[in-house]
Amino acid sequence: MLDTTKDPAHLPTQLIADMGARARAAAAALARKTSAEKSDALRAAARALRAAVPAIVAANGKDMQSGRDKGLSDAMLDRLRLDAGRIEGIAASLESIADLPDPVGDVIDTIARPNGMTLSRVRIPIGVIGIIYESRPNVTADAAALCMKAGNAVILRGGSEAIESNRALHIVLAEALASAGIPADAVQLVPTTDRAAVGAMLQAAGLIDMIVPRGGKSLVARVQAEARVPVLAHLDGINHLYVHSSADPAKAEAIAVNAKMRRTGICGALETLLIDAAYPGARALLAAVAATGCELRGDDAVRALAPEATPATAEDWDTEYLAPVLSAAIVDGPEAALDHIARHGSGHTDAIVAEDTEVAETFLARVDSAIVMWNASTQFADGGEFGLGAEIGIATGRLHARGPVALEGLTTYKWQVRGTGQTRP
Repeated sequence: MLDTTKDPAHLPTQLIADMGARARAAAAALARKTSAEKSDALRAAARALRAAVPAIVAANGKDMQSGRDKGLSDAMLDRLRLDAGRIEGIAASLESIADLPDPVGDVIDTIARPNGMTLSRVRIPIGVIGIIYESRPNVTADAAALCMKAGNAVILRGGSEAIESNRALHIVLAEALASAGIPADAVQLVPTTDRAAVGAMLQAAGLIDMIVPRGGKSLVARVQAEARVPVLAHLDGINHLYVHSSADPAKAEAIAVNAKMRRTGICGALETLLIDAAYPGARALLAAVAATGCELRGDDAVRALAPEATPATAEDWDTEYLAPVLSAAIVDGPEAALDHIARHGSGHTDAIVAEDTEVAETFLARVDSAIVMWNASTQFADGGEFGLGAEIGIATGRLHARGPVALEGLTTYKWQVRGTGQTRP
């Protein structure tokens, strides 16, 4: 255990080293658990969360008051807030993860070699995963459940703004999982808000196998700059909706309003609307968005159609607002839309509204984002909506996993070779 008698300056490093060693041992024990045992433990955790609603809401109330005192934005407070309905959603998410097929042990493919050997790739847990996240306390439960179901131990480091909520959730989860036979150290929460603990996690090569940051640009940038552990991350959700000239006006208006305004503070929210210059319903489309109370920031062509729009600056095209603010531009055809997305997109989620199948298929093929949609709201950029259960995050990189990362994205694989006595000449 941690020796607190030593120099306090070294305590974060010692703390993470201790937690990592215990997580490594727990991961080895967890690997021997059956899929049924892991699922039963998750169902027990869901029941425990429902029973603990008053305590969790009380803890969250402390964080909410502290957040208001610190002047957190409405979007940040919305991410932070827990109530009975949201806790029920967390519990239901755990149950949905319990019901998902366990990827561990799946045979990805098998190759029969001419010499008679058979080679198979089999899914295995990654090992120990570190999750560094901000604001959303539901990540505490979702990350714990996903990592554990995929056979991984997890070290959770939430943001200081949600410390009371995260602690309350972790206590309930850890006790429920342990009572169901899951090693207690399989799900650990870093007990300090000291930022040095984040640095210690990023340097914990050999103890932590993968880091997943969930938060704002500054957090992700720090993780990617300092990490000596592989990182699975996404940057901003600067998501675009391109309304082609062939778009059905009813679809375009419904999708644009939903993509922007259903929940403005999530990473799948629309941030930039691109309207084809040949689309006949541009004025009505902009009016429909503005009627929701959304602030429009547009180029000259947009402002000519929507006088309430303020001028868009160069910075607007590269901004994830996470608020009821939308930048909008008129573009001269699909190529101009594709060029705008390539220059300003973050590789998260981009969508097209079109009835022209050829144009839509070209958009799907050429936009280089983790998620590309046709005639659907960007708010569907979510692991649950993809049928994956809860997600650990949406990865926008190119390695290992991309898009919503759920159970399969939390595994790697090994080769199993079966021979009959072959030797290599």
